[in-house]
Amino acid sequence: MPGGHRCLSVVIPSYNEEATIAHVVRKVLLLDAVAEVIVVNDCSKDRTADIVRELALADPRVRLLQHDVNRGKTAALKTGFAEVRGDIVIVQDADLEYDPAEIPDVIQPIIDGDADVVYGSRFLVRKASRVLYFYHFLANKALTFTSNLFTNINLTDVETGYKAFRSEIMRQMKITSSGYGFEIEVTAKVVKLGCAIYEVPISYYGRTYEQGKKIGPMDGVAAFWYVIRYNVFCDLRSSFVTVPVLPVKAV
Repeated sequence: MPGGHRCLSVVIPSYNEEATIAHVVRKVLLLDAVAEVIVVNDCSKDRTADIVRELALADPRVRLLQHDVNRGKTAALKTGFAEVRGDIVIVQDADLEYDPAEIPDVIQPIIDGDADVVYGSRFLVRKASRVLYFYHFLANKALTFTSNLFTNINLTDVETGYKAFRSEIMRQMKITSSGYGFEIEVTAKVVKLGCAIYEVPISYYGRTYEQGKKIGPMDGVAAFWYVIRYNVFCDLRSSFVTVPVLPVKAV
């Protein structure tokens, strides 16, 4: 794994984020490791696509992919992953809940050759974290606990928006969930693959629903079903187009 310049692809699913998308993309482009920024516009009704086109004219690393109908976050990520060219890929939300300045910390275990997958956890040694919805906190804890029961790994934050991967893993993965199912599906499948998974602490600047937060109670209900579906009724071979061969880690 190269530890030098421009090895990173950043995939940004976006729906009606005209207020924040330019700021997020510009912050991502400041990072030395960034080879490309792929914004997947999930049929936004505002100026999101126009803003990204302007950004792409100013920096050729920015690419805009479009959905003709709104298909949800997981579908947007699937579209983006199919196009990545870098050695590492990370998911970046289009709002300001996660700070792109912390991306180097998230991808470092992959660059060092220790990890295949890294999750940025909001519940390890905390950095800055906005105090918001208690019920969301409880739901996240319950969902992480349930996922861990089936995967037998000790994640602290399965629903984190910061997930980084060796790109070949995501290019080969069959993603079949919808809505916000990606977090649970990808966790089950990287565990089946035997990936070395790390967590690093990150900050979290959560949004309120008035500020545009989109996830709702039914997404949480669906996530519990996805835990069962992808851990019990899905095997390794059906999870990937071609099962990736992971590099051997030093002992």
